[in-house]
Amino acid sequence: MTVLLTGFEPFDGQAVNASWLTVDAVLGVWDGHPIEAVVLPVSFARAPDVLRGALDRRCPDLVVCLGETGELAEVAIERVAVNRARARIPDNDGAQPVDEPLVPGGPDTYLSTLPLHACLSAASSAGVPVRISESAGTFVCNAVFYAAARALSGTGIPYGFVHVPRVQGQVAEGALSLPTASSARAVTATLRAALAS
Repeated sequence: MTVLLTGFEPFDGQAVNASWLTVDAVLGVWDGHPIEAVVLPVSFARAPDVLRGALDRRCPDLVVCLGETGELAEVAIERVAVNRARARIPDNDGAQPVDEPLVPGGPDTYLSTLPLHACLSAASSAGVPVRISESAGTFVCNAVFYAAARALSGTGIPYGFVHVPRVQGQVAEGALSLPTASSARAVTATLRAALAS
């Protein structure tokens, strides 16, 4: 079995992206099925294409995409991807859609096919603050989640999206953050729970 694990490049003037730091940390401790790690551009136009290329190249048995959030100090396992793009800031290509469909005529939503409560329990047992979130937002993270779901829906290949908090070096002192090691423990536990289901 092969796992596809994705994270994002930096954006919004940041030097790093917490999601890719987490991917790298997971790779450092992982001793299970092979992981194909792919860094995605923070681009509404390009990220789904890079993801689909990785899916075609590897034919993975499990797909988990990561993104970062500056609004939480806990890992968020996402439930719903929506067919909507609305950007508070431009993406790395300068695109800033306002309430546009990602796929005209596509389904309004897709649901994660990860065993959400098993993943939640596993990540919590790893000592990491974690919750199930009902929305992946409307920025590029959601666009990637939607693209993964659209490509994999009906295939039997489980897929989902996880947001990890920014790390201390990305935020002002006292702002919401979580160490990379904690996010990596949660993601590792999530992968193991999904593979065991």
